[in-house]
Amino acid sequence: MPTLGIIGGIGPESTAEYYRQLIAEYRRRKPDGSYPSLIVDSIDLKRFLGLVAAGEFQTLIRWLTEEIERLARAGCDVALFASNTPHIVFSELHPSIPLISIVEAARDHANARGLKRLGLFGTKFTMRGRFYPEVFAPMQIVRPSDNEQDFIHDRYLGELVPGIRNPETREALLRILDRMKDEEQIDALILGGTELPLILGDASHNGVPLLDTTRIHVAKALDHLV
Repeated sequence: MPTLGIIGGIGPESTAEYYRQLIAEYRRRKPDGSYPSLIVDSIDLKRFLGLVAAGEFQTLIRWLTEEIERLARAGCDVALFASNTPHIVFSELHPSIPLISIVEAARDHANARGLKRLGLFGTKFTMRGRFYPEVFAPMQIVRPSDNEQDFIHDRYLGELVPGIRNPETREALLRILDRMKDEEQIDALILGGTELPLILGDASHNGVPLLDTTRIHVAKALDHLV
């Protein structure tokens, strides 16, 4: 059986959810009592966010490459980031083992559903980055307004990453989604932060599908393991 390496800690809550979902999905696909071979490398979120915020991408590339190679030396055959934001430098990483992209997995899922115009929630680095529009083209990625992006980012890092699930935050996020549906005519919303499904766990809202990138990524990873 191949061994999957997970670079987690960005953030810890969603890393635990990746592990839970990987085990559950593996059991569903292979109900013979066996378990997948997984190795988790939990890295420092504060250091990661500092490098991204400062635009120190070459340092970030070197560090993430070192962490991937650490997993390779531990015996991993394939790896993934349990997060969307590291994909800001994903195309510039050239490790010795394959990486499973959460963005490419989400694109393939959206394509299979025939979606064309998708809203995007996540950290401001994800929402303002080029990697989602570039990977999803010719599908259109629609960002929230600048003020909405600031709100989502602040609540993401201030509440969701530490594991706080505030009902008022959930309602505010859904109001942003409703506005984007009415004014931007989005036909789906990408939960482009792996903590977001922990507070927006429904499959849809007011007829708009919510694409859980954690669940989509886990399914793609299991394709490599089973």
